[in-house]
Amino acid sequence: MVDSVFPLSLTASRMARAVVRAGVGLLVAASASMVWAEDLADISNQWLQGALAQTQTQAQQSMPLRMEVQVGKLDPRLNLAPCLRVEPYLPSGSKLWGRTRIGMRCVEGAKPWNVFMPVTIRAFGPAWVLVNNVSMGEVLTHEHAMQSEVDWAESPHSIIALPDDWVGQTAARNLTAGMALRQTMVKAPEIFKPGAGVKVLVQGSGFAVTSSGKALESGSAGQNVRVRMENGRTVIGTVNQQGEVVVAQ
Repeated sequence: MVDSVFPLSLTASRMARAVVRAGVGLLVAASASMVWAEDLADISNQWLQGALAQTQTQAQQSMPLRMEVQVGKLDPRLNLAPCLRVEPYLPSGSKLWGRTRIGMRCVEGAKPWNVFMPVTIRAFGPAWVLVNNVSMGEVLTHEHAMQSEVDWAESPHSIIALPDDWVGQTAARNLTAGMALRQTMVKAPEIFKPGAGVKVLVQGSGFAVTSSGKALESGSAGQNVRVRMENGRTVIGTVNQQGEVVVAQ
């Protein structure tokens, strides 16, 4: 059940973490009048609106998100004592992103209490949505997706907002039409396969040595792989854009 919805505009700057930082330092307390259980939704709204508005001034990137907040209801079986002052807070490990909760505690009353209010934070913004199914390992092109507005907070995985970050990448698994592209869905194309001969660059302070070896696993740019050297030793290095394995000493 939802008892209130209000839209807010916000700029994306690693949005979930920014909102957490704003929310942790912000307290909205009731005035001197007595607070009853039915007042908690309004207090929650005020706190959330303030936290997100404060985040808007902190975020400086140019990707606008249209925020929508839904505050749920407490269990009607709860029998909370009247309270003179209620403080909302963000529970440890929680964030104001997607389905979450905020804490509500009575800090001034005859019978102090602490409850959790269910909250859903939606963040609508531009994303790339697949127009057809994509098989695992298939290389993505501009024709595979179109731009649309989606809820960034629907999944904990980050949205891919820029085409340069997915065009030319390969599908990390089978993808279905209608999915918004997120970082866990794509990976760099495979440069070499297990057993392939690779060039190994061993680099250290003031020196660099070039050698060769045999890849023990497939490799993509930016990936750490194991390579068996000609002397039988196994090293671990990072694949660069040229397909070489760079080993730091």
